[in-house]
Amino acid sequence: MSLVEVLQSGNYHLIDVREPMELEMDGHIEAAQNIPLGELEDRKQEILNLSGFKIFFCRSGNRSGKAVDYFKSEGMTDVYNGGGYETMKETLESL
Repeated sequence: MSLVEVLQSGNYHLIDVREPMELEMDGHIEAAQNIPLGELEDRKQEILNLSGFKIFFCRSGNRSGKAVDYFKSEGMTDVYNGGGYETMKETLESL
């Protein structure tokens, strides 16, 4: 499935891997849960417990790519890189 198809399904969780200060400076997506990249390993079970697809995003797509790579290495297949915050926001607004 493409990212847009996942978003259209409505069966997903948005996970913002930016640091809290970045959300304050740049803005945030209301429906997204903030779990900074450095906390993902410690909060792995919390993410595994989420039903549906997991879409990670950050400022540029780099950190969210690392998050996706990490969870794929842990055997997860329902993870997507939503890219950067602005791109994610525009994609959601276009649906």
